[in-house]
Amino acid sequence: MQMFVAWFFFNAHWARVTSSLSDSVAADVAVATHLFREDPTDETAMKLDALLRPDMELSVVLRSGDTLPSAPRRSFFSNLDKTLRKSLTEAVELPFWFDTTRYPNHIDIRVQVDEGVLRFIAARERVFAPTGYVFIFWLITTTVVLSLISILFIRRQSDPIRELADAAAAFGKGQDISGFKPRGASEVRMAGQSFLKMRRRLRRHLEQRTLMLAGVSHDLRTPLTRLKLQLAMQDDTEDTRAARRDVDEMDAMLTGYLDFARGMGKEKPQTVQLADFIAQVVKGRSITIVPFTDRDVSIRPLMLKRCLGNLISNALKYGNICRLQIEQTSEFIFIAVEDDGPGIPEEQRQTVFRAFQRLDEARNQNIEGVGLGLSISQDIAQLHGGTILLSDSDLGGLKATLRLPL
Repeated sequence: MQMFVAWFFFNAHWARVTSSLSDSVAADVAVATHLFREDPTDETAMKLDALLRPDMELSVVLRSGDTLPSAPRRSFFSNLDKTLRKSLTEAVELPFWFDTTRYPNHIDIRVQVDEGVLRFIAARERVFAPTGYVFIFWLITTTVVLSLISILFIRRQSDPIRELADAAAAFGKGQDISGFKPRGASEVRMAGQSFLKMRRRLRRHLEQRTLMLAGVSHDLRTPLTRLKLQLAMQDDTEDTRAARRDVDEMDAMLTGYLDFARGMGKEKPQTVQLADFIAQVVKGRSITIVPFTDRDVSIRPLMLKRCLGNLISNALKYGNICRLQIEQTSEFIFIAVEDDGPGIPEEQRQTVFRAFQRLDEARNQNIEGVGLGLSISQDIAQLHGGTILLSDSDLGGLKATLRLPL
């Protein structure tokens, strides 16, 4: 907009005013040159100078035997030179030369005559409109001031948006965002308040799920314990052994329910050394650990230990070899658990993350469990802002990669 205003001003106003002023000076120069050629003497030049200098701010000097300079002098604003050149060309029939750059307040105009060079010194205000420079100054000044105001205003509006984005990212990682308060424009505040309401609903939903599963599991343990006692007092027959196996399976399911209910606990994040944490997870297990660079990480140790423990238990349960490999980037840390077991078909890799989901393939033959291990692990990974990815392992089995943001 400012560029358009400047272009319009220079072409529709300043150029017109400057052209009129240049025409006036060119006409004065043409008249003075004509009068001098009628009587080409030094006295005539001095008379013209005495006549034009006081009222018209135009001095005249005859340089006998002189010639016009050969090198032109161009100003920064070439349009000014173009306007003056056009006016002099139309008014003066003789060769001429002018300089608009040497003197800050005057214009040097020279006309070639037979006796030498008539040199005219005119006030700059008579040739160019000085308001143009003032206009440019205020145009640049207002542009800079408005730009600074706009930057400050935009920053005041963008900072609350950035805070909201940071709070959403922290909430996705399970971090505490109690210090977040919506501020800024009304739309940003509405978005922040809606985010806090969503957070409260999610927390209430998770708490209700935890209480429901924990309550159901607790209530079922009493009759299950009575069944165990009654079966323990029965004779050791095939039917009794089958009933005991059913009861043991029910007990394992209840344990899985309680573990699933505790999967979204209230453990606070802690900063730990990755090497020490991995050592605690794999302690006492036959696992090959690929060397990695140690670093500090912010995690929920107990929950993440349960997550990796489930992945490692699955690898050891379904395979003979378990390998743990850790890779790091500037944004994420990848903890891969691999085995040489039967693996999981690609089309079923998302299904196994559903609660109580078990596959009917080779991975589940004669294997205990209720199908909650990977579901719990995925919940814990998502609570840390990460996820678990399943792929084929170089060992021939499954590769479960836990991706966590740094």
